[in-house]
Parts: sequence; structure tokens; C-alpha cells
Amino acid sequence: MSAFGPETVGELRELMGRYPEARSALLPMLHLVQSVEGHVSTEGIELCAELLGLSAAEVSGVATFYTMYKRRPMGTHHVGVCTNTLCAVMGGDAIFERLSDHLNVGHDETTADGQVTLERVECNAACDFAPVMMVNWEFFDRQDPVSAVDLVDRLRDGEQVASPRGAEITSWREAERVLAGFEDGRVDEGPAAGDASLAGLQIANERGWAAPSSAAGSASPDESKTEAAAEADTSRAESETVAEESEADVEGGADD
Repeated sequence: MSAFGPETVGELRELMGRYPEARSALLPMLHLVQSVEGHVSTEGIELCAELLGLSAAEVSGVATFYTMYKRRPMGTHHVGVCTNTLCAVMGGDAIFERLSDHLNVGHDETTADGQVTLERVECNAACDFAPVMMVNWEFFDRQDPVSAVDLVDRLRDGEQVASPRGAEITSWREAERVLAGFEDGRVDEGPAAGDASLAGLQIANERGWAAPSSAAGSASPDESKTEAAAEADTSRAESETVAEESEADVEGGADD
């Protein structure tokens, strides 16, 4: 029996209708497939290929190129530990090693109870909060081995956990449905930005700094070209003068 019923097929077609070219919907369609099956299955690939008029190989090539698409079943929660340069220096490697020991799994493996899939991930684009973890693509900032273990234990116990800069954690499959383009009503939960991201703005406000107006003191394109040409002429003239003086010095030295 197929895992994809008429409702899912209808949603896949809905995604196709959101784009001028239907094949542009492939990425969100694969996220929707994951939300249903917990990974991108062979059946899911073949279904997307059939709907889009593509070959299974073309769809498989996309599914295996992007690391957010998983070819093996995922746990209830996906825990990604950033171990890229800054996070690693700040303790990301230590966090991953501690979680790996605690959960008895390695990179891209799932715990025996099916609750957590652990992954060593590249940059989460949150370096100002390093070291960073993500749970179902929601940020957890400034982690350490102790807080990381506490977090995964709470998830495994079924406790309600909220991201410090995002929504309450649901499940990986539910997060995948959101990535597919079907809102869950949680977009406004949590702060939009954290203190580290806003530090520069705070300093600017305290010191009265502001970006220059695009209109004030700006030259027209023609004026800019004229100024640039004048600067180039001046620079060229200075270079020629230096060259002439050098030649005169050489000739004077020869006469001596």
C-alpha cells in the first residue's frame, strides 16, 4: 500500500502550481515527501518524477545532492551540531562528542528508541551565537556539552521545549511540512533576533550613528565619471612627472 494518499498527491500538485515551471517545485515537494515518510524514499522519488515529467534519476540526483534530504528514516527529532570553524573553536566538537557518547550513535545515526537522529552539520549561519545546535532546524544558541545533553534528554522524555529564537519544538516531520510550504501558525513565536545580532545596532543608536543618506552628498553618474576621469588624469600626470625627474637624474649622473 502506498504511503502517499490522494491528499498528499493533491498537495504535491498544489506545490507544482505555485511556480511558473512545475519542475521548480521539486525541492519543496521532496520536503513534503519527508514529512510523510520521514525520509526521501524510492517511492517518493518515483512519485515526484511522475508528477513532474522527470526521470527518477533526475529527482534522485537532487535528493542526494542536498544534505537536508535524507535517504534513511529519521528519528522523531533531528539534532544538528555545528562543527564548522568558529563553532568548533568555541566547543562544537566537544558537544558532538559528548552527545555521541550519551546517545550511543555516530554522525547521521538514530538512537535505538527512534527519538533522535544526530548529525554533524556545517555552518548554521549563526556564528554570533556559537557554538550552535539545531533541533528540527530551530536554533539553540551558546550550547555546551552539559546543556546539549539536557536538551536531548528533555526531547526524548517528551517535554515541551522552545527554541530561544524560534518556535516551540514539534517534530522533524512537522518541520519538514513547514519547509515544504505549509504553514503551522508558529511563524511569530519567539524573538526575531537575539542580543548578539542586535549589538551593532544598539551601539549605533547609543552613539548616534546612521547610514549616510543615498541622496545627500551623492554625485550623479555623470559627475562620478567626470571626477573619476579627473583623478585618473591627475594620477597619470604625477606618474609622468616622476618618470621625467628620474630620467633627468640618470642623465645628470652620466654627465658627472
